Amino acid sequence: MQKLTNKEEEIMHILWKLEHAFVKDVMAEIKTDKPHYNTLSTMIRNLEDKGYVSYEAFGKTHRYFPIVTKEAYRNKFMNTAIDNFFNSSYKNVVSFFAKEEKISVDELKEIIRLIENQE
Repeated sequence: MQKLTNKEEEIMHILWKLEHAFVKDVMAEIKTDKPHYNTLSTMIRNLEDKGYVSYEAFGKTHRYFPIVTKEAYRNKFMNTAIDNFFNSSYKNVVSFFAKEEKISVDELKEIIRLIENQE
């Protein structure tokens, strides 16, 4: 599974949300920095080449849909990020967010409760 560019990830989030979409539908969901229609169409075809999307043909028009789930993509690249930036340590991940004040004490307690309740 190849890493996607930021714009490709944005397109995938739209396709995950819509489930099936024509290029014009994806274009309507892009809020800022809208690419030209042909550029967007090329980016979606690149996602197809990378194995992330497929399509149903309706004459000359294609309706695209994701074939890689959001969960599969997230798992692959979160694990890669944790391996590369946190020495494969989830403790280091949580510690990083705590130091950056991106996670509250209450959220940490909730995480502990979730872990304790998995048994």
